This record gives sequence, structure tokens and C-alpha cells, in this order.
Amino acid sequence: MSLLVPRPDVREFRKRFRWLTLAVLVLFLTMTGRMLQLQLLLGEDYASIARDNIVRKVSLATTRGIIRDRKGEVVSASRASYDMFVEPKRLSVLDEKGNPKMGSVWQRLVALATFSDEDRQRYEQRISTIRGHEGAQADQQIILMEDLSRDTVATLMTHARELPGIHIVPVSVRFYPQGPSGAHLLGYMREVDDEMLVELRKQGYAEGDRIGASGLERGWESYLRGTRGWEKVLVDARGTKRPEREDVIDEPKRIEAIPGRDLRLTIDARLQTAMVKAMQGELAGGAALLEVRTGRILAMVSKPSYDPNQLSGGYGKQTVRDAFRRLFNDPMKPAIDKTVSGAYPPGSTLKPFTALAALEKGLIDKRRSSYCRGSLSFGRRIFRCTQSHGATDFHKAIAQSCNVYFYRLVSEYGLTMDMISEVAMRFGLGQKTGLGINAEASGRVPTRAWMTRRNKGQFRIGFTVNAAIGQGATTATVLQLALAYSALANGGTLYQPQLVRAVETADGAVVQELAPRVRRRIALDSTHRQLIADALWGGVNEEGGTSSRARLAGLDAAGKTGTSQVSHRPTNSEELLNISYFNRDHALFTGYSPSKSPEVAICVLIEHGGSGGKHAAPVAFEVLQAYHRILELDKQADSKALGGRATP
Repeated sequence: MSLLVPRPDVREFRKRFRWLTLAVLVLFLTMTGRMLQLQLLLGEDYASIARDNIVRKVSLATTRGIIRDRKGEVVSASRASYDMFVEPKRLSVLDEKGNPKMGSVWQRLVALATFSDEDRQRYEQRISTIRGHEGAQADQQIILMEDLSRDTVATLMTHARELPGIHIVPVSVRFYPQGPSGAHLLGYMREVDDEMLVELRKQGYAEGDRIGASGLERGWESYLRGTRGWEKVLVDARGTKRPEREDVIDEPKRIEAIPGRDLRLTIDARLQTAMVKAMQGELAGGAALLEVRTGRILAMVSKPSYDPNQLSGGYGKQTVRDAFRRLFNDPMKPAIDKTVSGAYPPGSTLKPFTALAALEKGLIDKRRSSYCRGSLSFGRRIFRCTQSHGATDFHKAIAQSCNVYFYRLVSEYGLTMDMISEVAMRFGLGQKTGLGINAEASGRVPTRAWMTRRNKGQFRIGFTVNAAIGQGATTATVLQLALAYSALANGGTLYQPQLVRAVETADGAVVQELAPRVRRRIALDSTHRQLIADALWGGVNEEGGTSSRARLAGLDAAGKTGTSQVSHRPTNSEELLNISYFNRDHALFTGYSPSKSPEVAICVLIEHGGSGGKHAAPVAFEVLQAYHRILELDKQADSKALGGRATP
């Protein structure tokens, strides 16, 4: 009987076994449920995470758009450049005392790259310093040399297996074939820094990118820059690229980069070169040539200039730093665009608009003469003229630039400052032109109210006397004056200045054609316009005209010289040494050609050049002559091309 009765330890074992079985069952069910959850419910999510660990998105660089002149000549493009990156830890070793010294790989690099002794010592010092600190930078790639020569790149790539830790990286840099010619107009590029990235990262920019810093490069950045692409690649745990597997990388696998748009300018590179040549004898100034009937700018030069290739980073960061140091230490201020950013007293180039104001108010009788003895006393001041002109009528007053005639319009005939300012503003003076590049100055056309506020509630007639000849508080830019004379020449249409004629794709297809834009239609009496046109013609072509001595044979032009007084206070010791130069008058010439049916208008400013007839007019006439010569060559080329196609 005792054998049939369960032992107490057996019963305890069975009890524990049941609990253990239950626990295993619960654990199994839990694991099964979790597996089902992971496989069925969360499978796609975890598969995506797994793929993300081994699939990387690699950015594909885009190509910046090319800028061409009106004839298709490239004036701004991108070129290939190669930089050398090195890993300090692989080029140097630590000796017994823990001091860094250059290794065999470095010695091989020195032999292949043929460094100068100075460069070699500088590079070794930099690498040793980083290696000696034993920080994270010792294992990272650092840039050692920029813009390597093609021969050096070829040599290093051939011996790449002998140079572990040395990487040659291709980069794209902006290139300006014409160098300083048109630098202010085209602008330059700059590297996007950390501060800029805070805002620009949202727009797709990344570390190391370059962005337009001035000129057209900046103003048309959104068109030129293009859009990056990307592709997905397989990588291992170390980030090394692995062969692609069809079942791992999902679609889309690649999005191609979209190249930037190309720009076709209104500028003619040949005229740009001719303008630079015409100004080569002058230290500083600006000039603009534009089409009278469209407002399209054909050439625009600011002097002194700079080389945008040096500022755009193609020759290394040290070159950029040196170039900027020269720019901002130069008393001639080459960084400033003298055509749109600098505002100068227009001097006698304002007289046609002063005369127009007097004509419209009926204050001038073209047959009446005013006698000029070389000066006019008004109040306690003596207002001087350039010479004693004798009996002077309206025509002679503009052609020979008689100040006394215009003084008397104010002192004896009732011409007011507001009358002058109203006409000047109608022709675009005192307002930004809307060109859209660089920091544009608005200039100043003072009114009686403005002058009263400026002089603590006082207004003197002498202010208007000065304003009548473009002096005093009146200022204008080179481009404003060119546009104003263009409106005089075409009968009263003030255009928006235009630099870009078309936006194109990389293969030359036109995406957007930019038509001329009219800012304002000016009511201009034809009789008054003809009187002024005749006087401007006389200033160039008649004996005694202020620019007649500079006129070139065969050139048909009309225009007005200006000699504007300045009072310069030196801001540094270098300017103090040249105070005589900085206190010389500015020389100006503004006009158009041909005189009867104008095609182009021009304004030339020579900073501290002295007489407008002696310094500005010769530059303007040389540029106008180049324009007509180039126009004739183009007509002959077009005629030959048409004749060739017509021949069977």
C-alpha cells in the first residue's frame, strides 16, 4: 500500500513543474506576440531604420550658371580646381619623448610635390602642431593646399598608393576671364560661413558652399546657383561605400542635380574693354554707356577695380585675405562701385535741366543776352564763372557753360530751388535707378523745405544759386546722369536700367526674355527739347564749346561737361599726404551720339580729374568712337553671314 501513495517530494515537484510550464508558456506567448508585433505591425518601420543604417544619401553638386555678354562671350564661369587634404596622424609620428616628427609618407609627398623650403617649413609646423596636441583634429582631414597646378595633381594621382592619408579633392571655383574689367558689375563669390548658414541652410546651402557676394553674382544668385541632387549608396559600419543591392535601396535611388540658369547680359565685352582702355590714364572714376531707346547698359566701369578671381577663393584663403586688405586700405576706395554707389555733385551737367525748368516757367527768352564779366556779386558773396563770356544768350550759356547766366536766372528772373528740383526729379535724379546690384545711392536733389530744415530754419537765395549749376547739396550718380540724358535724347522716356537681357538654360534655350521697362513718360515740349539739343551740340562742335577741343574727327555727338567743386577732409594719414589731389574738382561729361538720331547716352566721371573738357570728355569721345566702330564691324559681319546663306 505504501507504494501507491505519492511521496511528498514528488507532489512538490509536480507542483513546481506546472508553474514552470505555465511560466514558459507565458514567456513563449509573450515572445510570439512581440515577434508578431515586430514582423507584422512594426516590420516596415524597423526595416526602414535598418536600411537607414546602411543606406546614405550622398549630395550631388550642381553647376553654377554661366554669364555671357550680349554676343555670347563668357565673362563669368566655373572652372575645376583641386585642393589637397591631409590626415596629420598619418603623416607624422611621435618619437621616444612624445615629440612629433614627419614620417616617410610626408617625405615622399615633399619629393613629388616639389614644395619650396618656405612652404615646406610652414606645412610641417602646422601638421606637427596638430599632431602634438593629440586632439580629434589629428585624425581628421585638414586642407593643406588649394588650387593645385595640373602637373602636381597628375603626379600625386599617379602615386596615390604611396601617399596614404593624402587626398586630392576636386572643387568648383568661379572664374572671370576678363579679370578686373567689369568686376563691380559682375561681382565675386564668397564662402558661406557658420553665421550665414543659420539662415541659408534652409535654402539648401551647406558648409563650404559659395554664394554671390556682390554685383550680378549676388543680385541673380537664385537663378545662377542651381539645385543640388542626391543618390543613395550602401555603406558598411565604417561608412565605406559597398556594392549596390537591388533589394536594399528603395526608389527613388537618384535625383539629378539641376544646373543653374545662364545669364545673357546687355553688356558688350568689347565695349567694356574699350572703356577700360579709355580710362587707363586716370586714377579713379566711373563711366556708363547705355542704349537711348531701351535703357540697356552696354558698358559700365568703375575705377580703380579689383580682380574678382582673387576674391572668389580660387587661389586660396590667404590670397582672399590679402586682396581684401589691399581693397580696404586703398584711399582710392576700389571696393566702391563709382557708377551707382558713389554720389557726386553733377556740376554743369545739371544746367540743361535748370534751363528746362526756366523754359517751362517762361523765364527765358532765347534771344535775350546776359552779360558775363566772370563773376556776379550777390549779397555778401561773389559767385564766380569759369571766364568772362561777355554777352551770353541761352545757347552760349549751355555750350560754353556760363555760370553767371544761370546765377541771374535765380537772382533776377525768379527761378526757385523747387522749380529746379521738380524737373531734375522728373528725369530720375535724386532717386535710385532700380538697377538691382550693389548698394545703390539715391543721390540728392534738395528742395527749399529740405534746405531750410538742414540749416536750422534758415534759407538763403545763395542755396538756389549754387543748385542752379549743380553745386551745393545736389548730388547724382553716374548711372542717374546717363539715364537722364538718355531721356532728353529720346524725347522724354525714362527707362529702367537693364543689365540682363535673357535667362537661358545650359544648352542656350531662352527661359525668359527681359524686355525694356519704362519708368516714366516725361512731358517734354519739343521746342524746349530742340533748344537744349542745339546747345548740347554746340558744346561739342562749336568754337568755344567746353568739349570742342577734345572732339574726335568724324564723331557726331552732343553733350555737356561738368567741373564740380569738392571739399575733402582727410580720414587717414595717407589721404593727408595727398590732400592736394583729393581737393581737386571732379571732371564730368554727359551726352549722347549721334546728335540728330541718338542711339547711346554716356556719362563719364573722373574723380578729382579737374576740368571736364580736359579729362572726362576725351574718355567719353573715345568710348563713343569705339561704339560706332564695333557697330560697323557687327553690321559687316551680319551682312556677310546673310550673303553666305543666300548663296546656293
